[in-house]
Formats: sequence, structure tokens, C-alpha cells
Amino acid sequence: MKKYLILYRPFLLFLATFFTTYIVLTFLYQEYLNSFGENKMDSITEIVAKNTVQLSQLLGANLTIEKNLPDSYIQLYYNRNYIARMIEGCNAINVIILFIAFVASFSGKLKPTLLFVFGGSVIIYILNIVRIAALCVLMYHFPEWENFLHGVIFPLFIYGVVFLLWIIWVFKFSSYVQNVAKT
Repeated sequence: MKKYLILYRPFLLFLATFFTTYIVLTFLYQEYLNSFGENKMDSITEIVAKNTVQLSQLLGANLTIEKNLPDSYIQLYYNRNYIARMIEGCNAINVIILFIAFVASFSGKLKPTLLFVFGGSVIIYILNIVRIAALCVLMYHFPEWENFLHGVIFPLFIYGVVFLLWIIWVFKFSSYVQNVAKT
């Protein structure tokens, strides 16, 4: 048994670090969300919605938002037509938590790890804003493709970027690959 523990130690350490980081960050994020009370919109989602409008206006698109007070979502309008509603899950925080948990699992030196987590989180945040703005415009012009765009194309886009960031992290910065290469 001890032989197998030694053999699988890197894998077990990866799993323990990943799940511990993921659970702790998810718990902290849930506590943050709970601080807003029932049926209240969290401030991160509001900021993402406002940034999406700012990007759209910068690009000449007529995107506006309206906060739905009795419920916890934001309505998105393109050319004064209701396009979609934005909920807490649209703010990409859960994707960022997943990203951070993976990077922590293959951690390297502290400074590069923190810089990569920060930079990767900013990239994911910005690309999520681009994703929401593009999704609104495309859903306006192609409403029949709403399920495909929202359920397939744009998750593939955001998770594809996260996967590429992970690959970059593991092969360029993580001490894990460097340690494996030495053995």
C-alpha cells in the first residue's frame, strides 16, 4: 500500500490541492453572495453588466441594462429589444474559481503563481464581458440560434480559453512539469 501511495503521491497531491482550493474559494464566494440576502443582485454581476454596456457602447452597439428589482437578475436590451437576462452565474466568478484551483494544484513559485492567477483572472473577466456583448448582438440578429450560441458556442469559447491558460501554466510556469522532466 505504501508503494502505491508513493507512486501516486503527485496525483493525490494534485487532487487534494485542487479540491481544497476549489471548496474554500467556492465557500468564500457563497458567503459573499449570501451577504446580499434573498433576491438581491450581487455587486460583481452588476459591474459585469455595466462593463458589458460600456464595451458595447465603445463599439457602437446600442446595449442597455435594466435591473429587475423584485428578482435578482439584470435585463439586457439591444436596440431597445429585450434580449436576455443576466444572472449571478453570468459573471464568470465560478470559472475563475475553477481556473485558480487548477493553477494552485500545479503551483510553482509564489510570485509567478500569483501573477498568473491575477493575469488569467483578468483575461477571463474581460473575455466574459466580450462574450456577453457578442452574445447579445448575435441573439438579436439570430434569435433562432439562441440555445446553440448560449449553450454551446460561448461556453466552448470561455472554457477553451481557460484550457489554453492551463496548458500555458503547466508547460511554461509550473514547477510540476519541470520536476517530472528532471526525473
